[in-house]
Amino acid sequence: MNSSGESADIIESPRREPRLPPGQVKTEKWPVLHHGAVPGVDLATWDLVVDGRVARPQRWSWEEFQALPRRRVHSDIHCVTRWSRYDNLWEGVPLREVIRLASVEPDARFAILHAELGFTTNLPLTELSQDDVLLADRHDGEPLTPEHGWPLRLVVPRRYFWKSAKWIRRIELVAADQPGFWERNGYHNDADPWREERFSDW
Repeated sequence: MNSSGESADIIESPRREPRLPPGQVKTEKWPVLHHGAVPGVDLATWDLVVDGRVARPQRWSWEEFQALPRRRVHSDIHCVTRWSRYDNLWEGVPLREVIRLASVEPDARFAILHAELGFTTNLPLTELSQDDVLLADRHDGEPLTPEHGWPLRLVVPRRYFWKSAKWIRRIELVAADQPGFWERNGYHNDADPWREERFSDW
């Protein structure tokens, strides 16, 4: 069920073999890891923006965002710090839905995800358009906690978890890639767990 009491679609994120990527250890816990403080958020003034290389820039209040089509996704988490947590149930809005509403310009190839406190990460639109990529506000049937990204976080199951940025506020579509915070500070730009793309060779 979603936050309005209506059913949401559920899909299984495609599982790769081996299920546990190289160098990872399975855990039942969900460690809290982030840079800086947990931001304070006021839902009365919160908004989500999609802009950049789009024909129809979008902005939603919290109430408007909650009215968008929702989905549930069952997926694993793989953190670059070497822990993996299986069988997470996320609920939120498919990222490709908000991108579709903004009408992407032909030259847009990447997105810069802007979060609270100036944090950014970057991903190609081909990855963000997968049907298991969510803007999630619920995890395992409960609202996200602030430490885990409430009110809204990105979930990108096929990449190391730092790409699933917490506290998302803006999605900026761009023609050329722009490394985000962790990518500028030594982490790999692509972040594929099965290739152990943890750190940059730059």
